[in-house]
Amino acid sequence: MASFGYFLFLCGLSQAMSSYPIWWSLAIGHQYSSLGTQPILCGSIPGLVPKQLRFCRNYVEIMPSVAEGVKIGIQECQHQFRGRRWNCTTVNDSLAIFGPVLDKATRESAFVHAIASAGVAFAVTRSCAEGSATICGCDTRHKGPPGEGWKWGGCSEDVEFGSMVSREFADARENRPDARSAMNRHNNEAGRTSIIELMHLKCKCHGLSGSCEVKTCWWSQPDFRVIGDYLKDKYDSASEMVVEKHRESRGWVETLRPKYNFFKAPTEKDLVYYENSPNFCEPNPETGSFGTRDRICNVTSHGIDGCDLLCCGRGHNTRTEKRKEKCHCIFHWCCYVRCQECIRVYDVHTCK
Repeated sequence: MASFGYFLFLCGLSQAMSSYPIWWSLAIGHQYSSLGTQPILCGSIPGLVPKQLRFCRNYVEIMPSVAEGVKIGIQECQHQFRGRRWNCTTVNDSLAIFGPVLDKATRESAFVHAIASAGVAFAVTRSCAEGSATICGCDTRHKGPPGEGWKWGGCSEDVEFGSMVSREFADARENRPDARSAMNRHNNEAGRTSIIELMHLKCKCHGLSGSCEVKTCWWSQPDFRVIGDYLKDKYDSASEMVVEKHRESRGWVETLRPKYNFFKAPTEKDLVYYENSPNFCEPNPETGSFGTRDRICNVTSHGIDGCDLLCCGRGHNTRTEKRKEKCHCIFHWCCYVRCQECIRVYDVHTCK
């Protein structure tokens, strides 16, 4: 009986891990630094489904960019949520790098999937434009004639190729007929769509003495911070959904529909979720919450980063901290700046 119970536990663990994108761990593990130097490394990347494994082996030269994309996605997540109760903390020595937080179909899961997929598309697109891979390059499919006073030039970034790589690789495991796969596919695509929405013309002037007689322009991605800001707004306005089951020729299929009919239905640009988030106030290994004790809070803020909300009503402690800083800086001709070193005292507030 005990062995049967252990078998059920292993089945449950296997099912949970199969739905968790543990391949994200390649961005923070040892694979990240050496990926692409040894083709056989594809087989040692954890959590790849067969389609991802084939993709990795066929296009191994762009896999470092895939890893870089997940890495910048994680870094941007941690920046965007630095003042929130959940601050996008990653777990050391775990294939599930965000812990159990992503087990639930919450707003947080929606954002992480979107920013990671956007990161992969962004990094692959940028790598292609820089000439780091032989299978891709600049976008030659300019849309429309040039405008007045400028002409096409430079290297337009091929975001369609980067999005294709992200779609083929990141969505490969989201082929189950359940609600969570439907949610992940939607949010992955919303992340990639954000880049297309934010593409802009970047121009360079040509002429005597820096005049702008002629400008050459090309399509460019924005800074990834702009994409992070955009998706953070989508997180704040994410649409809550409900799960519906219906029968198709392949069997029972779960789909999502908006929970509230009086709100505008979400588009492909919006994030969706269907489970409520925990409050993240106290440590809870089941939900993956680390709590907010000892987190630095802003005593002057009335927002979520303020001591009242971030500390969940427990109050906060205050300590003084001395910091060395440059001060009384003077510019000397020509051309350097000389500064003195000052010690300043700051109040640091942390949650009880």
